[in-house]
Amino acid sequence: MRRTEHALRREVSDLSKLVWERGWVANHDGNLTALVAPGRILATPTALSKRVIEPDMLIVVDESRRVVRGRLRPFSELGLHLAVYAARPDASAVLHAHPPHATARATTGHALPCFLPESVVSMGAEIPLVPFTAPGAAAEAALAPFLEEAEGVLLEGHGVLTWGADPEQAFLRMELIEHLARIAWLAQATGGVRLLPADLIEQLLAKRAAAGLGPRGRRRP
Repeated sequence: MRRTEHALRREVSDLSKLVWERGWVANHDGNLTALVAPGRILATPTALSKRVIEPDMLIVVDESRRVVRGRLRPFSELGLHLAVYAARPDASAVLHAHPPHATARATTGHALPCFLPESVVSMGAEIPLVPFTAPGAAAEAALAPFLEEAEGVLLEGHGVLTWGADPEQAFLRMELIEHLARIAWLAQATGGVRLLPADLIEQLLAKRAAAGLGPRGRRRP
């Protein structure tokens, strides 16, 4: 059952502050949205630190990016969130942030393998890298090929984007990506992470599908 707008406003506000406390955003960085009804999206406004976001500051926008409730302005990257909602009917929340280790990985132009078994079940075999583009329509087009398979992506030169069934799941997926990126960074001192065997990854992907996750799981009758 979809949560009330009141409950979602509180959750989005709380998670916005938590993203700031974790050091995943600075200045006016980052944005968080959640579906409140078909064609209605609750969103953090532009030009405000996530540290100060309160429930009544959030705005509601429609699929044409028009503000239908609230006094503040929408953020410029709203199109990325709309692209996720259009491609993934199972997604009801999207989070964009700049967690340092994962964002650093994205700036190197490399995807992030899921080298821990639990992460394969949660996120798939890797966190893919969306190649750098200019903001706007080009960025939305670059994201599109990854939306069916992934639950989150590295945006080259632009941070991390995750989505989920609710704001908490989108947050937890961001947390996991940053956790993996930090481990990979620490492992460089002793030769780098060792990837999981291909046959084990296939077994873990089967478990992922059995749990109703990923493209295989979503396609189950």
